[in-house]
Amino acid sequence: MTIPTDIRAVMIDLDGTLLDTIPDLAAAANATLAEIGRPLLGIDTIKTFVGKGIPNLVKRCLTVGLYAEAEPSEGELERVLPIFKRHYGAVNGRETRIYPGVLEGLDSFRAQGLKLGCVTNKAAAFTEPLLETVGLRRYFQVVVSGDTLAEKKPHPAPLLHICRALGVAPEEALLIG
Repeated sequence: MTIPTDIRAVMIDLDGTLLDTIPDLAAAANATLAEIGRPLLGIDTIKTFVGKGIPNLVKRCLTVGLYAEAEPSEGELERVLPIFKRHYGAVNGRETRIYPGVLEGLDSFRAQGLKLGCVTNKAAAFTEPLLETVGLRRYFQVVVSGDTLAEKKPHPAPLLHICRALGVAPEEALLIG
């Protein structure tokens, strides 16, 4: 893939763009549900809960099936979130797969002299180990996680932060994801 010559940097989203993290998220969700005595969910169900952050994923897991009538209380969510994070930390990267073509694309970007940044709403405690585990960390000069700044995607702050860190103007950067 050849990038236009006025582009000097590429910023790439993590989950669902570079990596299929659904299997690890589903494993952590089901380990959490088992620990709190709730029925396990199929990966296809859990997949529909992914994309709006871990708190939303956990909340959705708590409101399906027999429990669909009741919204989890803030107290219940606060109690279950650390359980999920513990389980996710234990499986993070275990079943995650790099999407086909990603390595070739990253190599092509580097061969073109482009600077690379990774942007995600995933917490740094999960992002950095995941990138290391799957062997992608070496490609990125900067990684901005969901807790790096006060604002997360879709707010422009993470993207502008990457541009500053890479020394490029926003109009010289491309976002994939």
